[in-house]
Amino acid sequence: MRRLRGMISAAGLAVSAAMTAVQARADEIVGQPIDGAIGLQAAHSPLKVQAAFFHNVILLPIITFIALFVLALLLICIFRFNKRANPTPAKWSHNTPLEIAWTLGPVMILAFIAIFSFKLLFAYHDEPKPDLTVKVTGYQWYWSYAYPDQKVDEYTSNYLPEDAAKAKGEPYLLAADNAMVVPVHKNIRVLITGADVIHDFGVPAFGLKTDAVPGRTNETWFNADKPGIYYGQCDQLCGVNHAFMPIEIRVVTQPEFDAWAAAKTAPPAPAAPSAPPAPQKVALNTAAAQH
Repeated sequence: MRRLRGMISAAGLAVSAAMTAVQARADEIVGQPIDGAIGLQAAHSPLKVQAAFFHNVILLPIITFIALFVLALLLICIFRFNKRANPTPAKWSHNTPLEIAWTLGPVMILAFIAIFSFKLLFAYHDEPKPDLTVKVTGYQWYWSYAYPDQKVDEYTSNYLPEDAAKAKGEPYLLAADNAMVVPVHKNIRVLITGADVIHDFGVPAFGLKTDAVPGRTNETWFNADKPGIYYGQCDQLCGVNHAFMPIEIRVVTQPEFDAWAAAKTAPPAPAAPSAPPAPQKVALNTAAAQH
């Protein structure tokens, strides 16, 4: 048993060290997947911070403990109560205190998890006062964005072809030709709907995963903690080109966002005035000229 406990402890330390190293790498790159990562994307919005806490601090230790506990019980049963080590099996079949314990134990664990689960659920619905509203519409198979407060009309966002993504140094099937642009440290309200079938607006770094349902407007929010480019995808199987619906969100400073919005709403430049037509030369009738 001492050797078993030592092996379990060493395995736990190894997993913890690996997750710490992966998290350090994830902090270097914001808003996109990391090769070899085994944990959640780094959190860059309050909702994702709470979701990461719920997963890493509450769920993961409980799941690990239960898995190791059950593994230990299985090993005990295999090595201590096999036919060779225990040729004469016990005759009892019930143990009331034990049955009460393994019934109340899971109930108490689930009740403990529910406290943090409901807290996270309420955080998603307890939206703060928005500083900016973005309307997102899912189409087969692209996204569109509109900013009603800034009078920015709906514009489409398609995936970048592979050669264009490589030329810009952006990840293929995550980069888009027209990104959603929002200011940093602002509460962004996102109104999400679908135009044809059910899509899903998912941005892992912000903890967003909200269905885009035709005929219905769902609402969520985020507050980015640092400038950068954050990627997401449609998380709902919506058709043959489902994999080609990336989401790119560019988080910039407030002056940069104001300049971008002003450029989007600027009236088109007036057309250059056309040159007046050249005067026509009229040939006079020679006979009429003599009279």
